Amino acid sequence: MQTDKPKDREAGLLRSSAVVGLMTMLSRIMGLARDVVVAGYFGAGSSADAFFVAFKIPNFLRRLFAEGAFAQAFVPVLSEYRTQRDLNAVKALIDRVAGTLGGILIMVTVVAVTAAPVITALFAPGFYLNDSQKFALAVDMLRLTFPYLLLISLTAFAGSILNSYGRFAVPAVTPVFLNASLIGAAIFLSPLFDPPVLALAWGVMIAGVTQLIFQLPFLARLALLPRPIWGWGDEGVRRIMKLMLPALFGVSVTQISLLLDTVLASFLQTGSVSWLYYSDRLSELPLGVFGIAIATVILPSLSRKHAAQSPQAFSDTLNWALQLVLLIGVPAALALLCLAEPLLITLFHYGAMQERDVWMAGMSLRAYACGLVAFMLIKVLATGYFSRQDTKTPVKIGLQAVAANMALNLLLIGPLQHVGLAAATSLSAFLNAGLLLLGLRKLGILTWSAGWGAHLLRLLLANLALAGWVLWQVAPATEWFEMDVWQRVLNMTWLVGTGVLLYLLVLVTCGLRLHHLRQH
Repeated sequence: MQTDKPKDREAGLLRSSAVVGLMTMLSRIMGLARDVVVAGYFGAGSSADAFFVAFKIPNFLRRLFAEGAFAQAFVPVLSEYRTQRDLNAVKALIDRVAGTLGGILIMVTVVAVTAAPVITALFAPGFYLNDSQKFALAVDMLRLTFPYLLLISLTAFAGSILNSYGRFAVPAVTPVFLNASLIGAAIFLSPLFDPPVLALAWGVMIAGVTQLIFQLPFLARLALLPRPIWGWGDEGVRRIMKLMLPALFGVSVTQISLLLDTVLASFLQTGSVSWLYYSDRLSELPLGVFGIAIATVILPSLSRKHAAQSPQAFSDTLNWALQLVLLIGVPAALALLCLAEPLLITLFHYGAMQERDVWMAGMSLRAYACGLVAFMLIKVLATGYFSRQDTKTPVKIGLQAVAANMALNLLLIGPLQHVGLAAATSLSAFLNAGLLLLGLRKLGILTWSAGWGAHLLRLLLANLALAGWVLWQVAPATEWFEMDVWQRVLNMTWLVGTGVLLYLLVLVTCGLRLHHLRQH
């Protein structure tokens, strides 16, 4: 049987991860620019709180459903079709998945827009009980933002196909359009609306349309542009749906935890939702650029190695991914811990963002930073299960982590307020990552490769040097408030640039070489 296999050798995973990371870095830089603009125009007041809730609901469902459960269920099945079946079977699967996915999402969107007050009350009960004006504004914006779920889910479907065929750059750069749209909406459209924040909700809608249209020509080049067909009874579609149901929890436990933070924060003082949003955005920069990039690249590779019955190659790939996560995640977490307020001041302390907002967001940023490595490990470790089409194990572990997170939320919210919510999320992430790791080890899927001891020693020495240097060089936050924008940018560039150079110098001095990072 003629199968749909690429003619050329597959690119190395490090190279592919670098491409995804570079494109995602561009997107995240635009995301930071977006947040700078939003903070300057709307700060952390009632209207900002209302928008962040209205945006978080479809964004949460997007991560849970489209980029989470759907991608983790669809890519392994598509990879199996590519490996074991002909091109016509691959095209038929794509057409039926497109029709079924689109049909379900249209129905969900219609129901959600109609029931926007109920959904808003569920996700932000504090607004409903304590602030009717903020609640009404959030409802109005949700009716505009929720269709984004339909559009971005179809975009994620197209991106999953492109990723499976080694076209990682296009899906990785697509989020740039969301950030550009929101920046344009804040600057050019907000003066036309009353209240001005409604412009951001329209910006979300415009972004969804743009992102979907952008990817279609690249699918056409692969001759895989879908012709949607309702395919609920198709064998491949039913397999994907069966894998998706448990994956809804298994891959997106972190997002569920962050959503619980928003629900509980709606009961706290005004600004709490925004403080958590800004601190979460900074912690997501390294998570998105590196953690998600690595997981995105290894999913098709692991799926093919599992289909080809290559357990040693499968384990080697997981080892490579875990080492790379620690190499990048630990120093990123240390940087966020040491530079929390300076980073927030440099990026957001303009216009409507007040000094108190910086201090409050800085505390929750440190709490999220403590769990950054765990967040990144979850992305990689969960992929080890999903690539084997095992979605039940991660969901069991995920439910335990969610339960722990809720218990910790209730325990810590009283004494620590919004910071307690962030700390609970980080603690539950470590529980989740630890249980995923133990499961892979117990099943014999992951066996430690040679060189882990030397790798950990290099990491320890390099991160100690990095932390010491940054703490020695950084000025107190009170001085950063007095700096103008260029002084802030130059000082932050100096701290980050010299810190990265010192970190790399210690790693190389301790024996790290480029071939240690390669995986084929």
